[in-house]
Amino acid sequence: MTRRRLVAFVVPLALAGFLLTAGGTAQSRQPSQSPVDISPGAIRFDPASPRLDVFYGHSDLDLEYVRKDASDTNGCSTRNHEETEEALVRPGTGHVTLAGVRYELEQFHFHTPSEHRFQGRTDPLEMHFVHRSAAGKLLVIGVPLRAGAASPVDRVLANLAPECGETVALADFDLDTLLPRNRGTLRYTGSLTTAPFTEGVQWFLMSERTVSPATIARFQGLFGDGNARAPQPLNGRHLTAVPHL
Repeated sequence: MTRRRLVAFVVPLALAGFLLTAGGTAQSRQPSQSPVDISPGAIRFDPASPRLDVFYGHSDLDLEYVRKDASDTNGCSTRNHEETEEALVRPGTGHVTLAGVRYELEQFHFHTPSEHRFQGRTDPLEMHFVHRSAAGKLLVIGVPLRAGAASPVDRVLANLAPECGETVALADFDLDTLLPRNRGTLRYTGSLTTAPFTEGVQWFLMSERTVSPATIARFQGLFGDGNARAPQPLNGRHLTAVPHL
């Protein structure tokens, strides 16, 4: 694949987002951290890489507010930068397989702005689907969210759970509708984006979904200062572009 065609494959991941002017320094000296700012020169195309197969079914969801400041007496009215809204998935209702290994979907959550960037550009939100293998290995699918037509993601974020209150229940949700139809991925090995920033996480970045401007405003209204980690150095790492054949 030529560089021009390769860039065309990657552009839907983030390039049509807006330019993020807020900075931030690296929060860890470990060598393989996430998220990253993606440049075309860091991408390698490999259609022979193992296929990521997604098996998402229907599940009831519990949307809860994940607190990081429970010991703070003012925690219910303040926003820690690592807090988020997280949807818990019923066991056995979603999984992926990669190279013969099965990873169970445990939860998905949201960041604003998107944590992964493409040449410095980002989207209003990013959705992370967290999977775990029987051996405890983590695999995360990242999906950028940008303003546009409403999608099933809007239903998840229609009513946000309060920091110190009850969870929001959603019945019989089709998990597969949350992912883009194009299941091509950009892959790299990184880390969790919140403490303790554990490395060895397999990241699979997909193309974008759209959500309504009202949904974006609602989430950003709750996390006014954002809840995204700053980009971390690639330190010689490459991202592998794999189409979904």
